[in-house]
Amino acid sequence: MTPSSGPAMSVPSPGLPEAPQRRRSLVAALATLAALACLLLVLVVLPAARSDPYTRQTLELTGSAADGGRLFRLNCAGCHGLAAQGLVGPNLHGVERRKNDRQLIQQVVSGRTPPMPSFQPEPQAMADLLAFLHSLP
Repeated sequence: MTPSSGPAMSVPSPGLPEAPQRRRSLVAALATLAALACLLLVLVVLPAARSDPYTRQTLELTGSAADGGRLFRLNCAGCHGLAAQGLVGPNLHGVERRKNDRQLIQQVVSGRTPPMPSFQPEPQAMADLLAFLHSLP
């Protein structure tokens, strides 16, 4: 008997069934997409934050924890608590271990975590707020 010379037939691979192969392909595609998003973050977003004049100016200033505490009580305590212990907003004790100063500035300015409003004080007031946040135990 000789092999047929007709059109080639699709033969399932002896390895994995078709559904797990598709699942693997989807996971690989999602991993590639996540890697590209990280690359975009590193190459575009972070340098833009570093070059932001407001952030740069704020970071060049020395803040007063006492003045920052007053600013905090007026604008932030309603959600974060008078002692920054957290209410609607998170507990801010040790926040400098979770976010660097650039990230803290961007969080305050953008209000990107609802229900936090965006808030852009003068650079000196923002430096004072950072000093206050650093003073929290």
